[in-house]
Amino acid sequence: MDGETKRLIRVRAAKRASFHRGGYGTKKQLSDSWRRPRGLQSKQRMQKKAKGAHPTPGYGSPIAVRGLHPSGYQDILVHNLAEMEGLDAATQAIRIAGAVGMRKREQMQARAVELGLKVLNPKETSRTARPAAATEEETDE
Repeated sequence: MDGETKRLIRVRAAKRASFHRGGYGTKKQLSDSWRRPRGLQSKQRMQKKAKGAHPTPGYGSPIAVRGLHPSGYQDILVHNLAEMEGLDAATQAIRIAGAVGMRKREQMQARAVELGLKVLNPKETSRTARPAAATEEETDE
């Protein structure tokens, strides 16, 4: 990844705004996820400065890095080994789908290492031996 792309990712992170729905902070049941204000007397709809900004043009990320993972790779969702073939390790990273089981995930993570692909959501796949519930010393007492 070149220096300009790294710089643009930092710009995107610094410029990112969080938009909250009207009334967030006054009512416990309201989540902070953005909802367009529709009330006739809504101060946020009238865009009063103290009531929070709206998502408007200007808050978007630079086109060159739009949709990229913060690591700079293009995020590719894969469900099986066949979908991993033909990916570019220099620009693309894989995210293994959540519906994939542990056995297939082990194979996919091993194949990703062979292909030189970065896995964005790796899991520990080595199956460790479970400790015995009760050892002989504990049962003697």
